[in-house]
Formats: sequence, structure tokens, C-alpha cells
Amino acid sequence: MRDLFDKLNANPGPLGQHAKESHGYFTFPKLEGEINNRMMFRGKEVLQWSLNNYLGLSNHPEIRKADAKASKRWGLGYPMGARMMSGNSILHEKLERELAAYVSKQDAILLNFGYQGCMSAIDALVDRNDVIVYDAESHACIIDGVRLHQGKRYVYKHNDMEVLEKQLQRATKLASEQNGAILLITEGVFGMSGNQGKLKEIVELKKKYNFRLFCDDAHGIGTMGPTGAGTGEAQGVQDGIDVYFGTFAKSFASIGAFIAGDENVINYLRYNTRSQIFAKSLPMPLVVGARKRLKMMQTMPELREKLWTIANGLQDGLVKAGFNIGTTNTQVTPVILEGGLGEATNLTLDLRENHNLFCSIVVYPVIPRGMIILRLIPTAMHTMEDVKYTIDTFKKVKDKLHAGEYKSDEIASV
Repeated sequence: MRDLFDKLNANPGPLGQHAKESHGYFTFPKLEGEINNRMMFRGKEVLQWSLNNYLGLSNHPEIRKADAKASKRWGLGYPMGARMMSGNSILHEKLERELAAYVSKQDAILLNFGYQGCMSAIDALVDRNDVIVYDAESHACIIDGVRLHQGKRYVYKHNDMEVLEKQLQRATKLASEQNGAILLITEGVFGMSGNQGKLKEIVELKKKYNFRLFCDDAHGIGTMGPTGAGTGEAQGVQDGIDVYFGTFAKSFASIGAFIAGDENVINYLRYNTRSQIFAKSLPMPLVVGARKRLKMMQTMPELREKLWTIANGLQDGLVKAGFNIGTTNTQVTPVILEGGLGEATNLTLDLRENHNLFCSIVVYPVIPRGMIILRLIPTAMHTMEDVKYTIDTFKKVKDKLHAGEYKSDEIASV
């Protein structure tokens, strides 16, 4: 018999194996200073495209004032305990009603964290006789929620409606045999590719198949649709989403999340979502702050308009400059290049050290070998000058990449 930690030392994982060379720079970097389009990285100012602060709310003067006032009044301790036992409040309930109204649902439940809340909600909604059908490019919180499921699950190729229908046929047969039900899970906006889930087509399939739709709209809430109520609103099928998930970690620029749906469904989740039943209530400053952020989303459409001015300018400019941005039809902007890990790190080093431009790199195993994605997150904080500088800089590094100047079998030395 071996010691448990022998395994960890021998196999630190596909990303962990590079920790020694990459930690603090390519992984776990420190962006410091006020959250803005320009921040400090390793002692110098960089133009950053890596924060999901889509509407620029994190450092908005009104938000900072509301957060400070709430923290001074309530502290981070109140309310103490899980909501079911001693951690409920009038303001928690008000926020839930306001969120439900915003996304056109009957009711909503607050979640302490989006990742754990999404996982736990999936676990609560299905039992071993039910069948889950989910998109292959679903976020890790969905994948982990599916892993908790003790019954059968079928995955379909990303946004492929033909494959989805085949999996629904299999799921229908199995669910009928064991007196189960079907939960279909997808995202409103896929955070890596930037494309929208095909919610309209999926909802149309309800006419042929009996299933409930769970939509993770973490990147869609606040950014998509005429009022920012999400991707379902943008596609005109909000009513067809049975379980709507939104996070506070992106457009809201805070911590926490919520799930909205029919009153009976939300009440069921209140009493059966383990990550909320057995965890401390969302601290009051975060609740008060979320209410303020929601109000600003509803009354300041110019924030969303600015985001889209920057996103459209960035994406149009990249395409005109010959860059491949994949199939994105949202604000999320992937720039897809060819190369290995060594090239990716050398290119990133050049961007950060010689051009003062900070963006996230994505490589294998997150994406297939031989690919590099530079993931750009436009926000209302950015300017068109930022866009122009970034495109001009990307042209330079692309030329170097094609000329082989970044070629290496090793991770770049920092």
C-alpha cells in the first residue's frame, strides 16, 4: 500500500505540472491597484483585458459608496448562520423578488457562490431515475454538478442540434423505462468561445420532447438582451427557460449568485439545495451591494451600451486585421492562434513585458493541442484608444509568431 500523497507528488495534474515555472506569472498572476482598464502588474502599468467587470461597476463611485455604507452598518458577519436556521433577512428576500422580476420569473433564491450553487442545484433537481443531457462545452460547475448525479447522463456536441436531438431520443427512451425525467443543461453565453447557447432552438424542441431546461447565464446576465436580463431575453425565449442561473461575479462585479424559476421550483430548491442549507447566509453588505448594482443595471443602459461599443469595435477591428475570433456573438472575444505551450508563454511574455498588455492565455488541456487562445474581456471601462492599441500590438506579435520567433519547447523564463 502507498501513501496517499505519493500519488499527488508523482502526478500533480496537467496544469500543476508546470506550477514551478509558471506560478505567479502565467498562472496565479497578481493584478494590483484600482480595478480599471489599466492596472499594475509586477510593478508597472498594463492595459488589462482579463476581468469580467463587464459594466465597470466594481469601482463605480456609487457602488463604492453603497458597499462602504453597508459594510460600516452591518459588518461582514450579519446575518449569522444558514438562512434556514438563523441567517434570513428582509433584504435577502427583497433582493430575491427584485432578481426574479428582472429575469421575468416568479421567484428566486440567493446563492453564496455561483460555482457551488450551480453544482448543488443540479444535484437537488435530479434523482437516480432522471437523465441529464448537457452541452459538451459546459462550464466546470455544470460538469461537476453532472458528476454528482447518480443516474444516466448524455452529452451532446457543442451547440449541435442534430446530436442534441439524438441524445434527447435516447434520454426519452431511458427515462420512460425507469419512470424518470429529463433535465437539459446549457449556457446562455459560453465563456470560452463567446458564442450563445442555442436557446431558441432548444426551447423549440420542447414541442417534441418532454424535458426541463436549466440555463447557466453567468456571462449573459447584465450584458445580453434589451434590458440586460440575459440571453433568453436576447433570443426571445426567456419563458422557455425553466431554471435560470445568474452570477454576481461578472456584470454585478461582486460575489454570490441566484437561481430563478417558478415559485414551486424555487421553494423546492430552498429546502433541498445542500450548499445553501448547510452554509452561512450571504453577508448583508453583499446583499445590499447586489441590490444597488441591479438598480444601476436597470436604470443606466448607457453602461451596457458602452460595453457593446467597445466589444463591437474590438471584434470588428480584429476581424479586419485578419484574426480568427471563432464563432463569438457576444462580448467575450477569443483570439485563436496556432502554437504550443512554449510559443504561448513566449508570446504572452512579449505582450506583458514589451507592450504592457495583459490578457489571459488558454492552452491545452483546456483547448486542443496546437492551439493558443488569447481571451479578451471588453468592458465599459475600456476606450477605443485601448482597442486600437491592442489590435496594433496583436498584429506585431502575430507576425513574430508566424516568423517562428516564439518557437520553444520550454515554458518561457520570467
